[in-house]
Amino acid sequence: MSKQPVSTNDTLRTYTNPLSNITNIGDPYILKANNMYYMYATSSDMGFKVWQSSNLIDWAEKGLALNKNDASNQWGNGNFWAPEVKFYNNKYYMSYSAVSPNGKMKIRIARSDSPLGPFINWCEPFFQSDDFSYIDSDIFIDTDKVYLYFVKDCSTNILNGKHISQICAAQLDTDLKGIIGTPQMILSPDQTWEGITQEWQWNEGPYVIKNNNLYYLLYSANVYNSQDYSVGYATATSPLGNWTKSTDNPILKKDIALKVSGPGHCCITTSPDDKEFFIVYHTHTFFEAPSGNRNLCIDRLNFNRSKITVAGPTRTPEPLPSGIPYRIISKN
Repeated sequence: MSKQPVSTNDTLRTYTNPLSNITNIGDPYILKANNMYYMYATSSDMGFKVWQSSNLIDWAEKGLALNKNDASNQWGNGNFWAPEVKFYNNKYYMSYSAVSPNGKMKIRIARSDSPLGPFINWCEPFFQSDDFSYIDSDIFIDTDKVYLYFVKDCSTNILNGKHISQICAAQLDTDLKGIIGTPQMILSPDQTWEGITQEWQWNEGPYVIKNNNLYYLLYSANVYNSQDYSVGYATATSPLGNWTKSTDNPILKKDIALKVSGPGHCCITTSPDDKEFFIVYHTHTFFEAPSGNRNLCIDRLNFNRSKITVAGPTRTPEPLPSGIPYRIISKN
C-alpha cells in the first residue's frame, strides 16, 4: 500500500483571538494600505514596532517603524505610547506621544514614504511649553479639513481635587505642523461605568470615524491595568461636536466566563473586500494579573441607525473576514 503524502499545511476558515501570539503590546492601531494591513502599537522603549499582514489575521513583525535613535529623530525619553498612522497628501503620518525634555508627555507627528517606515519627526511637539501631559492622539481627515483628537492626561490634569483624563480636539494646519485656534475639551468621564466616583478617572484612546454623515468617537474608560478597562462611543454631527455619549456604553467590556480582561484602546478597520467593519483592540495577556502586557484582538462591528454594536469580545473560532476564502497555516 502506497503512503499518502504528508501535508505541511492546514487550511482554516476561521480565526481565534488573540491573534498571532503577539503579546507585550498595547494600544494597537491598524492601517489598511496597498492591499496590505500594518499594525502599530505601544511596543518598544526605542520607538514603535510595525507588523504586516495580507489577511488581517496572520501577522509578521517588520522591525521598528519609528526609531528614536535615528539621526533625524533624537526625541523622547521613554513612554512611547499609542502610535497611529494615516495616509495624507501621498505621505504616511504617525502621531504618537512620549516623554519630553520637561518630563511631561507630549504629542508629536512623524512622516514616512512607506507604512513600514522609517518615520522621521515632521513637526515640533505640540504644547511643549506648558506643564500638562498629553497622550493618545488621533488624526482625523475629513472632506476638507484635518483634526487632531488627544487626551489631556490625568497625571497632570487635576479638577476639583480629582485626576481626570479628558478628550480634546482641534483643527490642524494643512501641513499638520500646527493647531488652528484653541483646543476644545469634548469628552470627560460622566457615565457610571467610567468610575466617576473615583479619585482617578479616564476618558482616553480616542478614535474618530465618519459613517453615513455622522461622526463616531470611540474611547476607553477606567485605568489601563484594570479588568474594567472598556470601550464606549459618542456621536456628533460635526468633528468638534457637540458630542453625545451613547446610553448603550460600554459596547466592549470584560467577559469573566471567557477570561477576557480590559478590552480597549481601539480603532476600526475593514475586511479585505471592504464589506465588513472590525474593531481592533487589546486585552490583557494574563486575565488574573492585568498589566501593560496586552495582546491583539479583532471582532466584527456594525453601524445601525446611529448606533454601534460589537460582536465581542470573543475567544471562540470566528469566520474569517470577508474576502478571505481561507488561511494556509504552516505546520513547519
